[in-house]
Amino acid sequence: MSDGALRLREVRGPSALGGGWRRSLELLYLMASTEFKRTYFGTVLGYVWSLCRPLLLFAVLLAVFTHVVRLGRLVPHYPVLLLLNIVLFGFFQEATATAVGSVVNQEAVVRKTQFPRLVIPLAVVLTSAFNLGLNVLVAFAFILGFGVSPMWTWLLLPVLLAWLLILTTAVAMILSSLYPRFRDVGIIWAVGSTALFYATPVLYPLQRISGTIGRIVALNPLTPVFELARRWIIQPDAPLAASTVDVVVPAAISVAICGLAVWIFTREAPRIAEEL
Repeated sequence: MSDGALRLREVRGPSALGGGWRRSLELLYLMASTEFKRTYFGTVLGYVWSLCRPLLLFAVLLAVFTHVVRLGRLVPHYPVLLLLNIVLFGFFQEATATAVGSVVNQEAVVRKTQFPRLVIPLAVVLTSAFNLGLNVLVAFAFILGFGVSPMWTWLLLPVLLAWLLILTTAVAMILSSLYPRFRDVGIIWAVGSTALFYATPVLYPLQRISGTIGRIVALNPLTPVFELARRWIIQPDAPLAASTVDVVVPAAISVAICGLAVWIFTREAPRIAEEL
């Protein structure tokens, strides 16, 4: 080939936020609100269906852990603590599970338009966040009805929800960007999220787990969210973390997951259409 001949160069696909932030935010709200309305369109009970699953799971687990394991007798206000934990973890599990195949499900859009890829998993998380907001209100109604007095620390709830939302978004980004290339991700995460449910202080306070397992659970980046929710919302005299490490390390892992999510999604976004 002569020096003057044209050379082929790689043409990258649309980036994670192709089209700019403003366009991406508009598409994000449109997709999330449309999906939320579509989910309950034509149903008799509407949003109540979203509440049935956590309430049913709550009823089963409450029966097991109060009458079989009898943990409920050892933890103050255990029923409402369990309900709040199920609502919070249910959001994480629902959003990440739906995000796995979200990009693949939007194949027609991804292939034919300059669509910002990041909007797809973000819309999934935002749709689940709508359900979370409504479910949290119901959980607080149960908390008040159970006799838990309002505390000023309830004002710190947005801090916990923000931590949970950011971490959920990061995991959703990783899963949705890897799934088009590695379809095993869906199977792996189905098992992994179930294991994570038991490795997170949802059914039990962290102080009830000792030894090596307790130290492993303490490293879970979701653990501080549930431990602080217990102290700030349900039981103000609940024991704090055993050491600063129990807070700093999970927080550092959360930051690392967020950084990894940005790097992976930015790398995979331009080539997603090729993998579909």
